[in-house]
Parts: sequence; C-alpha cells; structure tokens
Amino acid sequence: MKSFLSVRDLGPTEMRALVEEASRMRDVIADGGNVEKALAGKSVANLFFETSTRTRLSFDLAAQYLGANVITFNPETASTAKGESLRDTVMTVASMGADVLVVRHREDGVPRAVSEWTGVPVVNAGDGTSEHPTQALVDVVTMQRHFGELDGIRLGVVGDISHSRVAGSLVGAVVPLGVEVTLIAPNHWLPLTPNVRTSDDLDSVIAELDIVYLLRVQTERGGEIRDEYIERFQLDRHRLARLGEKTIVMHPGPINRGVELSDDVADSPRSHILEQVRNGVPSRMAVLRALVSA
Repeated sequence: MKSFLSVRDLGPTEMRALVEEASRMRDVIADGGNVEKALAGKSVANLFFETSTRTRLSFDLAAQYLGANVITFNPETASTAKGESLRDTVMTVASMGADVLVVRHREDGVPRAVSEWTGVPVVNAGDGTSEHPTQALVDVVTMQRHFGELDGIRLGVVGDISHSRVAGSLVGAVVPLGVEVTLIAPNHWLPLTPNVRTSDDLDSVIAELDIVYLLRVQTERGGEIRDEYIERFQLDRHRLARLGEKTIVMHPGPINRGVELSDDVADSPRSHILEQVRNGVPSRMAVLRALVSA
C-alpha cells in the first residue's frame, strides 16, 4: 500500500488485514503491552488544513506509539497564510524528510494531489465531501469487535449524507464485506449510491437495523438544521426504545446533542461512540505501519 487515499483503492482482503492489525494493536495497548516501534527513525507530518480534534490527536498518538517523530503543522502560522501555494508548502515539508504525510483539507482531491506532487506516502485524513478512509476503518473495527462476522449486518446511515465524507467512505468499506446499507435522510440529502437502499422515513426502517449510524448536519457545507429534520430524524429515547435488542448506535463525532441525537441516546449503553474513539488510535497505527512496511 503506497498511500491510503480511498477505501475504494483496497480490496476486501486488504481491508480485513488492516482491521485485524488495528484490533491487535487495540488489545496490545489495552493490556499495557509493548508496541513495536515500527516507525523508529521515521517522521510523520500531520498537515491539517482544516480543524479536527479526534482525527488529529489520534494520528499524533498513533505515530508516537510507533516511535515516529511527529512534525506539527499549524496552517494559521504556516507560509500558506502569507500567500504560499499549497503545492509549495507540502513540497517544503516533504523535502524536510517526512516519511509519511497525513493530509486533511476542505477541498476534494487534495490528498491525492499531494501524493502525486511529492511521491511520499500520504494518508487521507478527510478531504471535502469526498472521503475519510481512516474513519471508515475505525468504524469497521468497531463493528467487527462487537458483531464478529459482518456479512448480513444491517446498517442504517442517518443524516446529512450528501455533505458527508464519512458516509462515502463507510459505504465503500462495508458493502464489499457483506453489510446491507440503508441511507436514511430527507430526499435532498440522499445521493444516488449503487448497492444501497434509501429511505426518507427513519421510523419505517428503524426496527430492522443492527446499527444506527448518525451523522452531524454539516452547516459549514450548506446543511440546514430545521425543526422538521429534528422531529423526523433525531434518534431520541422514544426511537431508542424501538431498536432491536442487540442494535448499537454509532457516530463519527463531533456529536450535536439535541440535533441528531438526544442526551439519552448519547449516554446510553447502546452508544458505541466512545468505543469508536478508542479504536481511532490503533486503526491509524495499522495504516501508518502498513505504509512504512510497503
């Protein structure tokens, strides 16, 4: 694996290998074991041109666990703020000897462009409304650790799908693994997506789902929060009571309490949101290790 830009660049076998390695790393960390310093002597540059908490911190920790030097980057104090082009900025960082570039950007396609410009292994940490492949890996790890076999699992993705890079990567990752996906949103947020069902009525499908995966309304990309949306699509305690006995709730964060979910749901034993956070570091460790070992 030269770079990790899209889940669609991987086959099911490669995805399962990353999931297995991430799960193994999770167990090693949880047990307090020694993590092999597979990136000792290597440098990882986290180039986050867009704000992030979970993804940024988990990449920092992942690189540190593996023994890498972490190059910090703040776009507000970088030369891009003085008018330097994006290409010149990333070429400068690559020329400093970075072995891996982790790139997050508000525009679609930037991580792939960085890979082509520099020839350095690149991890897509989120680009525009296109992809967020490491979040998809985190989610598959979370699902598999809970359910084991994923073939036939019924996943409902609820919310601002058309603006969500998470949704695109998630669908691309789980469909080849046999997961049955239903996209659930108002019609204007339902893109045409092959191999999945769609519904504009959460209540009509909620009882049949094994996973309810909630998405934030992305107001920064044009999504609008209306009372009608909250009434029809918020997962609250009443809808929580209609879930199957083993159904779990997931969300990539950041969560907006009172919009896509209520406090009752966020703090429910059904919620695997913090479990997703716990799987973030080992999942990104698996990706970094795979790139350096390629």
